[in-house]
Amino acid sequence: MSDSTPPAPLAERFSRIDGSALREILALTARPGVISFAGGLPAPELFDAGALQESFAAALGRPHQSLQYSTTDGDPDLREAIAARYAARGFRVDAGELLVTSGSQQALSLAATALLDEGDVALVEDPGYLAALQCFTFAGARTVPVATDDDGILPDALEETVRRERPKLLYLVPNFQNPTGRTLPADRRRAIAALAARYGFWIVEDDPYGELRYDGTPLPPVAAEPAAADRTILLGSLSKIMAPGLRLGWLHAPEAALSACATAKQSADLHTSTVAQAAAAAYLTRYDLDAHVAKMRGVYAERRDAMLAGLPAALPVGSTWNRPDGGMFIWARLPEDRDATTLLRRAVDQDVAFVPGAPFYAGEPDRATLRLSFTSYPPAEIDEGLARLAKAASA
Repeated sequence: MSDSTPPAPLAERFSRIDGSALREILALTARPGVISFAGGLPAPELFDAGALQESFAAALGRPHQSLQYSTTDGDPDLREAIAARYAARGFRVDAGELLVTSGSQQALSLAATALLDEGDVALVEDPGYLAALQCFTFAGARTVPVATDDDGILPDALEETVRRERPKLLYLVPNFQNPTGRTLPADRRRAIAALAARYGFWIVEDDPYGELRYDGTPLPPVAAEPAAADRTILLGSLSKIMAPGLRLGWLHAPEAALSACATAKQSADLHTSTVAQAAAAAYLTRYDLDAHVAKMRGVYAERRDAMLAGLPAALPVGSTWNRPDGGMFIWARLPEDRDATTLLRRAVDQDVAFVPGAPFYAGEPDRATLRLSFTSYPPAEIDEGLARLAKAASA
């Protein structure tokens, strides 16, 4: 019999986190033979692999720079290129106001570290991005949902919640939101900025999908609203428009928040991959990313339309769904008496998958909801996947 003492327990914060939903989503995307509408994955055949290979070769041609330690803030050439892309879209930022991160997920984690103390309130869209709910819970915050409709957060509901909860921050994805695909209209963006100025909370604005617009006119970020300029941390990413394997994102923030995020990043990883940053900077200098994104938009719009055309036959009578103007996701709702998790079990038996909506809610979940991603497969495979889903729904 051993007389050793068991190791001390894990940190208490892990007891607050349920990582099972996210793990299950990722597992569904990897299972052989399954047509998975679950993960928000870019289409790999659209990666500009040849140009990226040449860009990495160019970066490695300067090994004394690209293979060495670097500054926490990020590659100056890459930050200049990101700032130029914002300027081309009408939002002028200084490269010195940007911090390069290991994907926008790290940017979100750094923002949470910089802004949230134990017990602070973080407001989120309901439903909202699953990893953000986990991030804020991990930071020790109390995550409180704000009511939404088909156009996103309701400003009146936000003000009521702010008065009641006195939050430290509001997190939102205004363009083609994950999971719903909704886009926040311009008047609501202005209203949210005004409420932040009136009540003093921060806005963490996550925009990984903004350049994937298929219909309509692009809208300025909330960060561009004068009322919100001194209290918004804007997150961006190359994952959806270049390649997620690069793990390159960034945040734009006012000076105090930017400095705090940089300090938090130093304790996490010192700096983002030097060689990946140098390769991305080389790509943005040598190649036309706008032309590449335009190609992606054309392909993804066709895939969105293929899924929309097939949903009436795939889902039970009485189901509803939206038509997103961009992004990667369609948000659907089964009839009142149906549970999407139950349908998923039958769907997996038919070798097709989606994500039930329940894990995306910080409040009481709507178990009839589900998220379908349309970007990973060409129309013929989408049709096949929806045919399998129809079999599951009729079982």
